[in-house]
Amino acid sequence: MSESQDRGEGAGRRRLMVFHALLVGLAAGGVAVAFRYLLFALDLFREAFFAWSHQFGTWGLVFPLAYSIGGATAGVWLVRRFAPEARGSGIPHLKGVLNGTHLLRWRRVLGVKFAGGLLAIGAGLALGREGPTVQLGGATGEALAIGLKLPPERRRTLIAAGAGAGLAAAFNAPWAGLLFVLEEFQRDFRPIVLVAAFLASLLGDLLSRCVFGQGPIYDSGSSQGPAPLGTLPVFVLIGGVSGLFSWVFHRGLMRTVEGCSKLSGRDATRFTILVGLLVGLAGWYTPIAIGSGHALTTAVLAEHVALRAVPFWFIWRLALTLASYGTGAAGGIFAPMLALGALIGAGVGGMVRHVFPEMNCAPDAFVVAGMAATLTAIVRAPLTALGLTLEMTGAFPQMLPMFVACFCAYMIAEGLRVLPIYEALLARLPPSGGPIQETERPTPTGHLTGTS
Repeated sequence: MSESQDRGEGAGRRRLMVFHALLVGLAAGGVAVAFRYLLFALDLFREAFFAWSHQFGTWGLVFPLAYSIGGATAGVWLVRRFAPEARGSGIPHLKGVLNGTHLLRWRRVLGVKFAGGLLAIGAGLALGREGPTVQLGGATGEALAIGLKLPPERRRTLIAAGAGAGLAAAFNAPWAGLLFVLEEFQRDFRPIVLVAAFLASLLGDLLSRCVFGQGPIYDSGSSQGPAPLGTLPVFVLIGGVSGLFSWVFHRGLMRTVEGCSKLSGRDATRFTILVGLLVGLAGWYTPIAIGSGHALTTAVLAEHVALRAVPFWFIWRLALTLASYGTGAAGGIFAPMLALGALIGAGVGGMVRHVFPEMNCAPDAFVVAGMAATLTAIVRAPLTALGLTLEMTGAFPQMLPMFVACFCAYMIAEGLRVLPIYEALLARLPPSGGPIQETERPTPTGHLTGTS
């Protein structure tokens, strides 16, 4: 074959991959948007239902308890019975698929993750939608790749691209979707991989904006301008606290997962009922306390949470997040981590402002820095954390202090030798879906064999 023919075939394959990436972006974005829309409707219904139950006085507490317990137990049962790989966020499982150590049963994952996530997160468990949309996007990419009869390496690219589209649609964040694919999944900057992830994330975000609007999902009040350079030491402190917290979160989540993995049968069901009971009680008294944490993060950004209340909300949200994830329900930890990071930023920034009241810095700058720094320290994906927080809040004037906070958080987490949370969860995940086929057996570099 001549050199010109080889170049022509290579260009043809790249054009074909562009078309495939567009298909994945539309399909995965559509699934993610549908999931997000139904969760939004369930959140509104839950809030109205819990408010309605107050008309019955103390006896009305029965309704939110039954609602949360029923949704949590049904969602967990669905995962355990039909697709255990759909438990939790699903991101560790997808990493295993792309590493070649796990198989993706896309039919089961699509159905169980979608329905199980709606049941559990809709019931008010402290879990987020981003993990489910990432795994749903990856499963959609696998389904299309199989339907198109693509070789393993191309399937791997479409799975990762679908995951990026899912994250982009979940948060109106196409840049974060692309970065997450490159930083967390592929770690491959070849043009064909870059273009596939970029196009899929772009289309996923476009579908999301058509349904939910073009604004950021959080209002950070960034019009107040960038934080003064003299306040950068405060952001160093926020990054330091976030880095230290990553150790606490890691130990807490891993011990919870290990402890809950030893439960079986009725004991596991009792634990899920107990978590549903706590969620129902919290929703009855303070609805802002349950769910993904979106409402709480919004309140923190709007300065509706008093400084003295920050420790209470932080401890409660941390405990509820760990317990909710321990049930094995289909739900992620991105949004809960962002809520905890917002509280860290508000707490540290608020204490400094209390000591130095003359400090001329908008409080929301500390909050968005805490969100980005906490995500950086726990996930160890600084580009994704920074890009995601900027796109979600529109706080682009605060980019420099956020960089400072993320860098400090990253270095402290590295110094503490805290394993990135998704890698730690993947290490506990047994191979699933049956034996790896010979044509898909991982090579020494971790890539799938097969021609591209």
